Amino acid sequence: MENYNDTQQERPKLNPFLSVWLHPKQTARYMIDEKTTGYAILILSIGYIGSLLSGLIDQEFIPDFSPWILLLLCVIFAPIAGIIGTGFSALLTWLFGKLFKGTGTISDLFRSLSLTAIPFIVLIPFYIVWLFTSPESLMDPNFIGTLPWIFWPTTLVSFVVFIWSFVISVGAVAEAHQISNWMAFFTILIPSIILFVIFFVLFFIILIGIIGVGMM
Repeated sequence: MENYNDTQQERPKLNPFLSVWLHPKQTARYMIDEKTTGYAILILSIGYIGSLLSGLIDQEFIPDFSPWILLLLCVIFAPIAGIIGTGFSALLTWLFGKLFKGTGTISDLFRSLSLTAIPFIVLIPFYIVWLFTSPESLMDPNFIGTLPWIFWPTTLVSFVVFIWSFVISVGAVAEAHQISNWMAFFTILIPSIILFVIFFVLFFIILIGIIGVGMM
């Protein structure tokens, strides 16, 4: 298996914001060996702005705030969401990576998985334009009317970003755990399926409970 656990003298300095696009495993090793957790949090604080902005789609329950307030809230909560989300992912991939004899620590996985937030930085200008030019079409799931011009490029870029972020996550887990890409893929897939089943069962139980209460 290809890895980048070489010596410090042989490893060139990288800019994770640029190198992760073409060299996710090399960048993950660089993050683990050369960068601090604080640097990983910096990446998350920027990348999760784009993630939270993309999460505004069809969120009609959000109070009728101005676009400026919504943007400010995304900036404020980005570090918190990034730390919690990536910390939870690091914990799960550390735990399930043990099934494939992975050697990475939670800290290794947190720093390497922070790279998955970098593609979302690309989304920031697209969603800002959409938020400020047509907030109704962005957040109202019942919106009826002509879609703004920004809809199609944003949708296309979002699709590419989500796919590439997943590709980076596989490479990051593989490098942190020193396992193959396929093992890393299943390290991510298995807990995802388990969580989906748990949430589906809980949803079904709650739905049955609501129906039962309604029939009383």
